[in-house]
Amino acid sequence: MEDIKTDEKLADEAVNPEDAVSAEKEIESTETCAEEGTQEDVPNEEETGPAEEDSKAESGKKGFFGKRAEKKDPRDEKIEELTDRLQRTMAEFDNYRKRTEKEKSAMFEIGARDIIERILPVVDNFERGLAAVPEEEKGTPFADGMDKIYKQLMKTLEEAGIKPIEAVGKPFDPNFHNAVMHIEDESLGENTVSQELQKGYTYRDTVVRHSMVQVAN
Repeated sequence: MEDIKTDEKLADEAVNPEDAVSAEKEIESTETCAEEGTQEDVPNEEETGPAEEDSKAESGKKGFFGKRAEKKDPRDEKIEELTDRLQRTMAEFDNYRKRTEKEKSAMFEIGARDIIERILPVVDNFERGLAAVPEEEKGTPFADGMDKIYKQLMKTLEEAGIKPIEAVGKPFDPNFHNAVMHIEDESLGENTVSQELQKGYTYRDTVVRHSMVQVAN
């Protein structure tokens, strides 16, 4: 009988409504705390997203402006400056060399023309002297020697670029001829050179002395 009573007490204690309610409350409070703790541990995507984006943007801006604000190495600036100075110096030297070559060429041309103008009267006198040799003396050693010297002189002038201007029988050209006389001659065409009074010469296709000519009208 005592055992039966003891079991009934235990059963009454086990099914006590107040104890059951308190146990359920404890279980609910435990679950609620567990859920809150889980929610606190997991960060909110909406709250963390913009903050992370702002931090990335700020870091990106810092990096961007950091690159722009980065100073050049003084050694690189010195190299660029020296390279620029070298290029300018080389260009100036090249211009100076070309200018000097032109000046030397012009001076040579001027000097050559001056020498030619001094030699041409000598050539004229040679021609006058040979033309004045009488027919009976043209075969003499003296006349032959003078003729050979004249031919050598003309060959030397031709090799130097000096050539006589063709005049007789050619149309009058004021670029090469200087008309000092006019005659009426129907056998020749109009404005045709009939006689050459003084021979003209060119040096490298430029006129050194114009031919003095007689023109038929």
